[in-house]
Amino acid sequence: MARRFDAADAGFDAAFSDFLNEPRGPEDNVARAVAAIIADVRARGGAAVAEYTVKFDELELDPATLQTAAVDLEALARSCPTDLRTAIDFAHDRIATYHAAQRPEDHRFTDEAGVELGWRWTALDSVGVYVPGGLASYPSSVLMNVVPAKIAGVQRVVMVAPAPGGTLAPGVAYAALKAGVDDYYPIGGAQAVAALAFGAGDLLPVDKIVGPGNAYVAEAKRQVFGTVGIDTIAGPSEILVVADESANADWIAADLLSQSEHDASSQSILITVDKGVGKAVEEAVENQLNSLSTGARARTAWDTHGAIVEAADLGAAADIANRIAAEHLELCVADPDAMLPSIRHAGAVFLGHHTPEALGDYVTGSNHVLPTSRAARFSSGLGLFDFLKRMSVQRASPEGFAALAPVALKLAEAEGLPAHARSVSIRSNMPLRGKPGSDG
Repeated sequence: MARRFDAADAGFDAAFSDFLNEPRGPEDNVARAVAAIIADVRARGGAAVAEYTVKFDELELDPATLQTAAVDLEALARSCPTDLRTAIDFAHDRIATYHAAQRPEDHRFTDEAGVELGWRWTALDSVGVYVPGGLASYPSSVLMNVVPAKIAGVQRVVMVAPAPGGTLAPGVAYAALKAGVDDYYPIGGAQAVAALAFGAGDLLPVDKIVGPGNAYVAEAKRQVFGTVGIDTIAGPSEILVVADESANADWIAADLLSQSEHDASSQSILITVDKGVGKAVEEAVENQLNSLSTGARARTAWDTHGAIVEAADLGAAADIANRIAAEHLELCVADPDAMLPSIRHAGAVFLGHHTPEALGDYVTGSNHVLPTSRAARFSSGLGLFDFLKRMSVQRASPEGFAALAPVALKLAEAEGLPAHARSVSIRSNMPLRGKPGSDG
């Protein structure tokens, strides 16, 4: 059974902090194993990736091409059921519309000194998308990562998804082709991340790696960051629901369990300003757990990491919500728009009783790749900006140079950088204070 907290209790702050800081990831230290795999792939390239794929996925690949006749993306896509294709098409179009609206504009202006300033947005050249594969079917993950990359103008989008024994879900294959994946390799794990970062066989290195994965994938992304960009280090799934007396207990219970069923490490929290709602939700969760096919892991997550918090009012509830900075936040209250300005930290916010988090996972159009483990305090969910770069642009006219040069020269001299100073003074009649080449 989930833990209960009352925000009015004297020891709430300390007890709730302990609860939020409890580890929810894997207990095993995977860093050393991942480092060894990455080093091996860097040293031996496609041969190493092929060996790991046989070891972990029982699938033989050509070390040069990292491909196999056992996995045909186009044939798999053709076997995708019609109704699923229709659903993927619908979700694709909504995701595309949402992310296209995020496109920023280039900008230029000339300031009072006569200096032209601005910025310009350009797309990344190449992106690697990691998608969990095998019997797992996550076409939504394909769409959420590939669609914004293509809309941003990324020239080469490479998808990797493991295909154990040659098995890849047809829905994943269809989503990949629908979204516009340029290349697909049936590889997974830390070895796939290493191949994307450093290249292996015919797989050329990419500039950024995005997409969810297990602990080994997350650790591999952490270790290759700097060589390539990454989206985020994803942790276990989270949902936070804030509810008042207008909430439907059965609906909230279903929403909480929608995240608990992901993994035994997932976290579901309810903050309520009505004790009756809290009790009703607790009972509803117990009833629904008994009928879920995923009930075993959902129960483990709920009993181990779930919580129900009683707050004095919605203001207090908002303060606690900001403290949690959850991946998903549902405001199941009578007037969610009135509460929204008080929310500063959340990956995605779902307003009102008819906006369950599950809609955002699939079809609202908003991205479901979101910060976890309280990272919403300082980061955002995946979007078009993750596949773009902003370059600053500046031009000084002779008059603009004359207006800025004296201050630039003064600062260069103060910092002891004579070459900086000379690059300014050489364009003007302003003398250097020190001798050429000196620090003065």
